[in-house]
Amino acid sequence: QVQLVESGGGLVQDGGSLRLSCAVSGRTISNYAMGWFRQAPGKEREFVAAISWSGDSTDYSDSAKGRFTISKDNAKNTMYLQMKSLKPEDTAAYYCAADPYKIGGLSASGYDYWGQGTQVTVSS
Repeated sequence: QVQLVESGGGLVQDGGSLRLSCAVSGRTISNYAMGWFRQAPGKEREFVAAISWSGDSTDYSDSAKGRFTISKDNAKNTMYLQMKSLKPEDTAAYYCAADPYKIGGLSASGYDYWGQGTQVTVSS
Protein backbone atom coordinates (compact mmCIF):
# COMPACT_ATOMS: atom_id res chain seq x y z
CA GLN A 1 0.00 0.00 0.00
CA VAL A 2 1.33 3.40 -0.98
CA GLN A 3 1.44 6.06 1.72
CA LEU A 4 2.40 9.71 1.35
CA VAL A 5 3.30 11.82 4.37
CA GLU A 6 3.88 15.57 4.11
CA SER A 7 5.96 17.58 6.54
CA GLY A 8 7.62 20.97 6.76
CA GLY A 9 4.60 23.21 7.00
CA GLY A 10 4.30 25.92 9.62
CA LEU A 11 3.92 29.61 10.34
CA VAL A 12 6.20 31.99 8.46
CA GLN A 13 6.26 35.73 7.88
CA ASP A 14 5.54 37.45 4.60
CA GLY A 15 8.63 37.02 2.39
CA GLY A 16 9.87 33.96 4.25
CA SER A 17 10.72 30.48 3.03
CA LEU A 18 9.69 26.91 3.75
CA ARG A 19 10.58 23.52 2.34
CA LEU A 20 7.85 20.91 2.25
CA SER A 21 8.68 17.22 2.06
CA CYS A 22 6.57 14.30 0.92
CA ALA A 23 7.91 10.95 2.08
CA VAL A 24 6.54 7.96 0.19
CA SER A 25 6.40 4.38 1.45
CA GLY A 26 5.17 1.19 -0.13
CA ARG A 27 6.51 1.83 -3.62
CA THR A 28 9.52 3.45 -5.19
CA ILE A 29 8.76 6.85 -6.71
CA SER A 30 11.27 6.49 -9.49
CA ASN A 31 8.43 5.70 -11.91
CA TYR A 32 5.85 8.02 -10.40
CA ALA A 33 4.74 11.41 -11.66
CA MET A 34 4.13 13.59 -8.63
CA GLY A 35 2.60 16.89 -7.75
CA TRP A 36 1.72 19.45 -5.09
CA PHE A 37 -1.72 20.94 -4.63
CA ARG A 38 -3.11 23.32 -2.03
CA GLN A 39 -6.47 24.20 -0.59
CA ALA A 40 -7.36 27.33 1.33
CA PRO A 41 -10.47 27.52 3.54
CA GLY A 42 -13.60 27.95 1.44
CA LYS A 43 -11.74 27.39 -1.81
CA GLU A 44 -11.25 24.49 -4.16
CA ARG A 45 -8.06 22.47 -4.25
CA GLU A 46 -5.68 24.00 -6.77
CA PHE A 47 -2.61 22.88 -8.62
CA VAL A 48 0.76 24.21 -7.44
CA ALA A 49 3.51 22.19 -9.12
CA ALA A 50 4.18 18.88 -10.84
CA ILE A 51 7.22 16.82 -11.74
CA SER A 52 7.45 14.06 -14.32
CA TRP A 53 8.34 10.52 -13.38
CA SER A 54 11.85 11.02 -14.80
CA GLY A 55 12.29 14.32 -13.01
CA ASP A 56 13.22 15.97 -16.29
CA SER A 57 10.07 18.04 -16.63
CA THR A 58 8.29 20.35 -14.20
CA ASP A 59 5.19 22.53 -14.33
CA TYR A 60 4.09 25.35 -12.06
CA SER A 61 0.99 27.40 -11.53
CA ASP A 62 1.33 31.05 -12.42
CA SER A 63 1.37 31.95 -8.72
CA ALA A 64 4.16 29.46 -7.98
CA LYS A 65 6.34 30.17 -10.99
CA GLY A 66 9.60 31.85 -10.03
CA ARG A 67 9.07 31.35 -6.31
CA PHE A 68 8.57 27.60 -5.80
CA THR A 69 10.75 24.69 -6.91
CA ILE A 70 9.59 21.09 -7.07
CA SER A 71 12.06 18.23 -6.95
CA LYS A 72 12.26 14.58 -6.03
CA ASP A 73 14.99 12.38 -4.64
CA ASN A 74 14.43 8.81 -5.79
CA ALA A 75 17.10 7.49 -3.44
CA LYS A 76 15.21 8.92 -0.46
CA ASN A 77 11.80 8.21 -1.98
CA THR A 78 10.89 11.79 -1.17
CA MET A 79 9.53 14.78 -3.08
CA TYR A 80 10.11 18.38 -2.08
CA LEU A 81 8.61 21.81 -2.60
CA GLN A 82 10.98 24.67 -1.87
CA MET A 83 8.96 27.83 -1.37
CA LYS A 84 10.50 31.30 -1.28
CA SER A 85 9.11 34.83 -1.11
CA LEU A 86 5.98 33.50 0.53
CA LYS A 87 2.89 35.69 0.58
CA PRO A 88 -0.21 35.66 2.81
CA GLU A 89 -2.20 34.36 -0.18
CA ASP A 90 -0.04 31.21 -0.12
CA THR A 91 -1.71 30.26 3.16
CA ALA A 92 -3.34 26.87 2.66
CA ALA A 93 -3.12 23.17 3.39
CA TYR A 94 -0.59 21.68 0.99
CA TYR A 95 -1.04 18.16 -0.34
CA CYS A 96 1.34 15.91 -2.22
CA ALA A 97 0.08 13.45 -4.79
CA ALA A 98 1.50 10.56 -6.78
CA ASP A 99 0.54 8.86 -10.02
CA PRO A 100 1.96 5.38 -10.75
CA TYR A 101 1.00 5.64 -14.42
CA LYS A 102 3.54 8.37 -15.15
CA ILE A 103 0.91 10.91 -16.20
CA GLY A 104 0.24 13.21 -13.27
CA GLY A 105 -0.21 16.66 -14.69
CA LEU A 106 -2.07 19.76 -13.60
CA SER A 107 -5.36 18.15 -12.63
CA ALA A 108 -6.03 16.45 -9.30
CA SER A 109 -7.82 13.70 -11.21
CA GLY A 110 -4.48 12.63 -12.64
CA TYR A 111 -3.26 11.31 -9.30
CA ASP A 112 -4.12 8.12 -7.46
CA TYR A 113 -2.42 8.63 -4.11
CA TRP A 114 -2.61 11.58 -1.74
CA GLY A 115 -1.08 12.65 1.53
CA GLN A 116 -2.99 14.04 4.49
CA GLY A 117 -1.73 17.58 4.01
CA THR A 118 0.49 20.02 5.87
CA GLN A 119 -0.60 23.52 6.85
CA VAL A 120 1.30 26.57 5.63
CA THR A 121 0.39 29.90 7.17
CA VAL A 122 2.00 33.13 6.00
CA SER A 123 1.49 36.13 8.24
CA SER A 124 1.51 39.69 6.95
